Amino acid sequence: MQQSDHLVWSADPIAFSIGTLELPFPLAIWGIVAAFVFIYLGYQKLVPEDLPRGEEPDVPVWKFWGMVIGSFVVGQLLFLVLPSPTISEIGPIQPRWYGLLFASAFVVGYLLMRTMYEAAGRTQEELDKLLTYVLIGTIIGARLGHVLFYDPAFYFRYPSQILAIWNGGLASHGAAIGILLAMYLYIKKVPKMNFLWIADRVVIVVAIGGAFIRTGNFVNSEIIGKPSELPWAVIFKNAHGLSAAQQMMPRHPTMLYEAVLCVIIFALLWALYKKYRSQPPEGSIFGLFLVMLFSGRFLLEFTKINQAAFADQWSINMGQWLSLPLILIGAWLLAKKVTWSQAPPAVKR
Repeated sequence: MQQSDHLVWSADPIAFSIGTLELPFPLAIWGIVAAFVFIYLGYQKLVPEDLPRGEEPDVPVWKFWGMVIGSFVVGQLLFLVLPSPTISEIGPIQPRWYGLLFASAFVVGYLLMRTMYEAAGRTQEELDKLLTYVLIGTIIGARLGHVLFYDPAFYFRYPSQILAIWNGGLASHGAAIGILLAMYLYIKKVPKMNFLWIADRVVIVVAIGGAFIRTGNFVNSEIIGKPSELPWAVIFKNAHGLSAAQQMMPRHPTMLYEAVLCVIIFALLWALYKKYRSQPPEGSIFGLFLVMLFSGRFLLEFTKINQAAFADQWSINMGQWLSLPLILIGAWLLAKKVTWSQAPPAVKR
């Protein structure tokens, strides 16, 4: 076989491995999910409704842990009657680079949002609630986006696979829709909050988070590009769905293109946020994010293999069609809603 001058990528997606742990009794998976829901709802009850703004809730430790333990017990008892898959052992535990990078995106995002919330005088409780909404919106939106936009025939035929998120299949356009809906629901629960204010800050976090996630796609050898002979083209030996010959073709590392795009967008948006001393014109950052990210995504799709088989004969692919309305919304915001004449706030002396 002729040796290639291109990078051959065959990284193991598993970061490290821990052996199997036997449980003393089986646990209902849906019972565990229900327990987290009970914990969230229970915590809201423990926090006094008349708590002054900015004051941290003083919840007794015994009440908090009693509520946590009780939630898990009730969750398991509930699914002794209702059907649920169970687990009798944990492991082998094999964290994957994609999962670690996905989690890192939320950790970095949380730290950035805390800085922006403190600058605006918002509370820690409001930030924690935002994290919950965005996390749920991202996962549900990304999964349903993949199901509906890229392979609906398969999932309508096998609906049980919709929940099998561990088998892969997340769509960034679906995540974008999920985050937008999460922000809309969030502002309904938080006083003196409007959509554009929160959107201007969340998209800064989304931009840098996208760089983490696309790097994870690179490690997994997924969302690969079309064949290319460019010097930086990569041979993805572990790419799924390709023949042995196709796996040895140098290809565009499209996921790295998108990661770099996200880093550039983050840097520009953060610079604009700082230019206006944490008070940018409402809608400006959100609008710029939509235009820059999805215009870039539209162009980069030309280097990517088609992910929706039913769209093979389309003039532009599914990702490009989904990008167009988001670009138009961003352009409309910038042209019609943003007051660009707003000067940066004066520095207090």
